[in-house]
Amino acid sequence: MRRAERLTAFSWARVAVIALLGSLLVLLVAAGLRSLLWVLVAIASVALAGVGLWWTLAHPGPLRAAGALLAAAAPVTALALFVGHGMLVPACLALGLWLLALTAARIATTPAAGSGGRGREPVAVPPASRPWVVMNPRSGGGKVARFGLAEKARAAGAQVVLLDPAHHQDVAELARRAVADGADLLAVAGGDGTQALVAEVAARHDVPFVVIPAGTRNHFALDLGLDRDDPAAALEAFTDAVEFRVDLGFAAGRVFVNNASFGTYAAVVAEPGYRDAKLQTVLRALPALLTGPDAPRLRMRAGRRRARGLQAVLVSNNPYRRLGDPVRPGLRECLDSGWLGVLGVCVDSSARAARLLTRRPPALTRLTTHEVVVDTDTDATPGAGSGVAPGANGDARPGAGGGAGVVPAGIDGESVVLPAPVVCRISPGALRVRVPRHRPGTPPNRPPADWRRVLRLAITRRRRRAGGLGPRA
Repeated sequence: MRRAERLTAFSWARVAVIALLGSLLVLLVAAGLRSLLWVLVAIASVALAGVGLWWTLAHPGPLRAAGALLAAAAPVTALALFVGHGMLVPACLALGLWLLALTAARIATTPAAGSGGRGREPVAVPPASRPWVVMNPRSGGGKVARFGLAEKARAAGAQVVLLDPAHHQDVAELARRAVADGADLLAVAGGDGTQALVAEVAARHDVPFVVIPAGTRNHFALDLGLDRDDPAAALEAFTDAVEFRVDLGFAAGRVFVNNASFGTYAAVVAEPGYRDAKLQTVLRALPALLTGPDAPRLRMRAGRRRARGLQAVLVSNNPYRRLGDPVRPGLRECLDSGWLGVLGVCVDSSARAARLLTRRPPALTRLTTHEVVVDTDTDATPGAGSGVAPGANGDARPGAGGGAGVVPAGIDGESVVLPAPVVCRISPGALRVRVPRHRPGTPPNRPPADWRRVLRLAITRRRRRAGGLGPRA
């Protein structure tokens, strides 16, 4: 670590320590030993709100109404107690200092740019001579027309294919024909599902791939550091671009650029009204999917790890950042690690819902792997709370059931049905991606706060200052 980087790390470490001590001091000055009671009140309100949210999502009728009331009343009651006892200002100040301490600690322990992690750096490339782009006019509420993407792409020398919303077209076949006709670059202006179809063709023929963020969420574009608010800016990748390789995920042989989901989310996506009325569809479908007699239950295995009785499994092309990441919780750490991220969820009771915000909630199974197998768990019953079953040697043991049949899945948000068991794997560096040379980029991946390391950084700096008058080694 260079001297300037060490100074920055030491400075942020001192800020973190001072802010953490300040948050504790504020509570002690304001309430003395009773500050512990106020912390417990805040924790209880969060736990009760989690229980209320679970009732709202998992149960219909009166229990749903009671859950919504509890989820709203718990934090309001806690707030009223803080106000009534004159603790609101100290609590807000302590919370602000704690957030500052957490942020400073993460910055202090963030590796310097370029210090490792990615083995493939972007390289400048010449302009494409025969770029080809497929555009979905319906994606993102009509972004193709709103931003004039077709006209701008043609002006940049690209052959443009506009999909016909009234007729189904085989996007992958269109891309294959384009390569056969001499296209030296494939691009997509559409949703993540369309991007995955063309990305598979580009990877198979080793042709560069360009993402134009014209979809609704544009998760892949976000992880590539593109400007999602200005889709036309991505067209610069045709003329002034850098190129690097990223990984691709496969689920039963089908490519995904973001993730493959199984269980509850996949079932919701398959609902007929999901596209037009997402919230209403989710609220209507979730009770049966979470606590109903036919609620989906899954099992998965990755090497020696086993889990069963899961309500949902998310397999991502490279791991997502932790849910507690305050900057971009939906952002992936990178796109070329060569690892799948796997998240299994089993929230089958109010108690598990209340513990979701803890550091290691038992309802979540999180791991990274090169390959994972997802299957239906016919032996699991709703409410069993099986989660991960530890074996005698400390590992998880496999369960029976599953095997024959199919598994509903969501591949980059597109509802499909895959033959069970579903083998998900990753293909490192399979896709050549081109992006504009000048783009916003992604925020740095800050690790969870490691307070031991933060304290060590701060103390080490003080020791060096104390001995600064001595001779240098």
